Amino acid sequence: MHTDDADTVHYRLRRQSRTPAWLALSWRALVALALIGIALAVHWFDREGLRQNSGEPVTFADILYFTMITVTTVGYGDIVPVTQQARMFDTFVVTPIRLFVWLIFLGTAYDFLLKGVWEKWRMSVIQRHLEGHVVVAGFGTSGSEAVSELIRRGADPGTIVVVDERAAALRTAESCGTTVMEGNATRNAALEAARLSQARALIVSAGRDDTSILIVLTARRIAPDLPISVVIRSEDNEAIARQAGADVVINPASFAGLLLAGSTHGAHTAEYMADLAASGGRVVLREREVSAEEVGKSLADITTGLGHRIYRGHQNFCFWEPEAARLEAGDIIVEVVPRR
Repeated sequence: MHTDDADTVHYRLRRQSRTPAWLALSWRALVALALIGIALAVHWFDREGLRQNSGEPVTFADILYFTMITVTTVGYGDIVPVTQQARMFDTFVVTPIRLFVWLIFLGTAYDFLLKGVWEKWRMSVIQRHLEGHVVVAGFGTSGSEAVSELIRRGADPGTIVVVDERAAALRTAESCGTTVMEGNATRNAALEAARLSQARALIVSAGRDDTSILIVLTARRIAPDLPISVVIRSEDNEAIARQAGADVVINPASFAGLLLAGSTHGAHTAEYMADLAASGGRVVLREREVSAEEVGKSLADITTGLGHRIYRGHQNFCFWEPEAARLEAGDIIVEVVPRR
């Protein structure tokens, strides 16, 4: 599908470096200074092995000059080692130091001059081949919690792409290790740049119901079969979000109300529901396709967990219904399993 704004807006992925720039620069400078300091100290203590062409005594300033020139170049010949010991030191110690210092300088130049170009090219390659990732549209309270929960459940942060227009939100998302992209998720070009059609799932949490629903509509046009979950604040908008194409509509206030209401019928009910939802709980809900060995068996006969519901096409059946007495190929099982 050709986008109307793809020619004027360029969306690029980016990912925070694991090492801060100031830290990388600091330790390289310290290593270079330490190596130069070693050469300076040995030259000073063995200054009797050095001679000036002018015949004047070798001073500390001469030693400093000779060390810096020798480490950074091969020397000018105005000060030369004359003893066997001084020559061996310059051969087997100063020469490797010179190489290490040059490698440090070249590495620093790469990191601070060339790495930006390299990183842009690398991220463009990643962007072109991105697949099986989770796109999070909106990094507010709910979006950030969703990302944190995904990471706690073992997801690689690099496989999570956060799309947001706010620079502060993207900086926070980058600090979590996720891949981020500045852009308006209601635009076709932004979602296509995030390779939505190749994604595993889309989480929409724009903070406003109208914006979230518009993102769902845009996403559904690009990826008709993509699982889409959306956060909706108003109960009146839940049906609209489903009509827009959302597979899962979550109302934080309604869910909190369910927990609160459940707690009045027994403290353990709400606790168990929270246990199912939290990453640190003892049990977890898992969704999977029925295996070939399970076809023809009852939902109660599965051995991988405690079966609660099956999804067959556009219908769902709970464990007590007659349809759950015989599993069919293509059924999706929702079961409770121990968290490992």
